[in-house]
Amino acid sequence: MAVRAPHQLRLLELLARHAAFDGAEQAHLDAITRFVSREPACFDRHTWEPGHITGSAFVVDPARRVMLLHHHRKLDRWLQLGGHDDGARDAAATAWREAREESGLERLAWPAGPRAILDLDVHVIPARGDEPEHQHLDVRFLLLADAQEPLVRDARESKALAWVALDAVDARMNEPGARRVLAKLRARLGD
Repeated sequence: MAVRAPHQLRLLELLARHAAFDGAEQAHLDAITRFVSREPACFDRHTWEPGHITGSAFVVDPARRVMLLHHHRKLDRWLQLGGHDDGARDAAATAWREAREESGLERLAWPAGPRAILDLDVHVIPARGDEPEHQHLDVRFLLLADAQEPLVRDARESKALAWVALDAVDARMNEPGARRVLAKLRARLGD
């Protein structure tokens, strides 16, 4: 067995505790686990083959009625908040930092209980400038925030920020990973 760095071991432990929701997420879980197991530079944004770990946050109000989305400047799509690891080598810390930076929210909270992955997704990022096409192996978390707290948009990252009713998120994001997250949130609410 290969010797693994502490950041690899921490993420592998978190991944081992995650139960996939469906076959698609199981494929993402398997791919991310294999990648993290073999690649010490798994968090490095310049690891191109196949890509690198990113951290995302699905930010919802405590009653789970609305979700905060941003219109991503580079990808020109409505997405959850998130991005690249900037040296923490910790997907949860990345999700937290990115959510704060991209929204301006000061009072984010983790759900009660042990820190857990909400969702996993592997998706292709198109080539842009000197960056080749690559994958984001995205580790996604749930964060809670007051929808009444003022938002501060980071113009370098987002064209817009919006709290969107949960029943309208699928139409706004229009991607399988978002539908899976919404199904998980509904299951938690008993809907």
